[in-house]
Amino acid sequence: MADSPHHGRIAIHCTMPYAMSQDDKLIDFSAERAKRVHDLNEKRLNEVRQAFEQAMPLGKAKKKPKNKPKKR
Repeated sequence: MADSPHHGRIAIHCTMPYAMSQDDKLIDFSAERAKRVHDLNEKRLNEVRQAFEQAMPLGKAKKKPKNKPKKR
């Protein structure tokens, strides 16, 4: 099934003689679903990022002072 060229695609055929070609009617539902899932995940990521920025604002990066090596 993974070798099939139409894996994840559902063809919608129209029987009207004046309709567009069948290739124009193909909808790749798995690709469309992947786009929607990606957009939803991106939205959720942005919301979480904004919440973290409000809770813990990122200030300018402070340089760590170089400590002298400890004597043993």
